[in-house]
Amino acid sequence: MRPNRHTAQYLAKSLCRLALLGAAWSAATAQAALPIDQIRLPPGFKIEVLSDDVPGARAMTLSPKGTLFVGSRAEGKVYALESPLGPHPKMRVIASGLTMPVGVAFHDGALYASSTSRIVRLDNIEGRLGDPPRPVTISDRFPTETHHGWKFIAFGPDGYLYVPVGAPCNICAPDENRYANIMKMKPDGSDLRVVARGVRNTVGFDWHPATHELWFTDNGRDWLGDDQPDDELNRLTREGEHFGFPYCHAGTIADPEFGKQRPCSAFTPPVAKLGPHVAALGMRFYTGTQFPPEYRKNNIFIAEHGSWNRSTAIGYRIARIVLDDDGRVIRQEIFAEGWLRDGKAWGRPVDVQVASDGSLLVSDDKANAIYRIRYAP
Repeated sequence: MRPNRHTAQYLAKSLCRLALLGAAWSAATAQAALPIDQIRLPPGFKIEVLSDDVPGARAMTLSPKGTLFVGSRAEGKVYALESPLGPHPKMRVIASGLTMPVGVAFHDGALYASSTSRIVRLDNIEGRLGDPPRPVTISDRFPTETHHGWKFIAFGPDGYLYVPVGAPCNICAPDENRYANIMKMKPDGSDLRVVARGVRNTVGFDWHPATHELWFTDNGRDWLGDDQPDDELNRLTREGEHFGFPYCHAGTIADPEFGKQRPCSAFTPPVAKLGPHVAALGMRFYTGTQFPPEYRKNNIFIAEHGSWNRSTAIGYRIARIVLDDDGRVIRQEIFAEGWLRDGKAWGRPVDVQVASDGSLLVSDDKANAIYRIRYAP
């Protein structure tokens, strides 16, 4: 017996309700697994879990079609999260066997990923998420050391791929043309050059939406005590600037071993001091319109991964920096916190990314999660 029109409509509505219930159940299950009710945000903001199935989630990049690509540090894998803002985000492994592929960047239909000593490219990746191509090496000219060897990467407004090379130590004086710098190259790996020196270890950078200047975080050295030096927020105003490592830290602290060789006055000071040992990593200018008006201009969000050897833990949060039109800091505050409770961390923010709808995505390599922070008063 064939169903009549009313029966068909009833069945369609029932299936729709079941689908919605399934989506709500999936979201509730993911959020129940992580104590996100502990996260404190400004009034009107809410946080939710998009996925808790991205092992070691580190740097993120979004394609124009909305696929979220995520690097990792420990598993050697790169992930793709399809329809991350939809009811059923689907996670896929699109590359494996890489060495600490923390960084990911999307350009002209291809995904670029870092792998310590080399940069690889996955061509036509969105058309092959179910059958990803073999990564093609576009440059293998980077050091092989794994100490600060993980690399956040991103394409700049000039079309070059920016690649940092961290210092292969806590404190040392390596070749400045090889280590402790930020480099850039063309998408095919050619024209590799240094754009900033004296950068101990940056794991996050972005370009000012109006001036197109490069801004970046930098992690301070260890073993100078609990309260120094601060991590830094820096601004590159011209190629070739030197930011102090290993001679000077946080703009004013001469290194006990190397500080006598060159004074702090010889280097570009930080725009902001972010706190000692907070492990400031991913940073982004907010370019969306979903947040209230006071967030929509000259606002920077910074993921603080958290201290590892401070006697009292610090960090494990998202900071907000507000600038004036000249790039000076007018306000510095905590935007989201709660991943650290009673001195123990259940999550560690790594990167932030402005989504297409203006919400803020946050990766967490301890909870293996991607969160979404949105304004919903």
